[in-house]
Amino acid sequence: MENKNPLSPHIQIYSWHISSLVSIGHRITGVINIIILTIVMFWIGSLLIGENFYQTIFNFLNSFFGKFFIIGTIWSFTFHSLSELRHLFWDLGYGFELKTANLTGALVIIFSIVFTVIIYLIGRVFF
Repeated sequence: MENKNPLSPHIQIYSWHISSLVSIGHRITGVINIIILTIVMFWIGSLLIGENFYQTIFNFLNSFFGKFFIIGTIWSFTFHSLSELRHLFWDLGYGFELKTANLTGALVIIFSIVFTVIIYLIGRVFF
């Protein structure tokens, strides 16, 4: 008698939920944020090396790809922060109901995009 059940859930048969998407995104953005912080520290440290190296990075950040990098960085930090706020409420014992978990997951995604646009536009005005 052969068991036809899969050994574990697989991408092909597993149905994605908003909570799993936000959870995976939270972990990925956490790693990305550490890498970005390291890059920013090297950029600030490049002032000690000389103005030419700093100016090269500054020119990159003002290019099309640099602006894409900046927008991605802002989104990564806002997504991770909002997701962490969601986890904080979970730690306090709130938001475990399926409907609430789905709603807060969707809100994390939506508001991370909204806050990214707002922060980028504020940065364009003042810097």
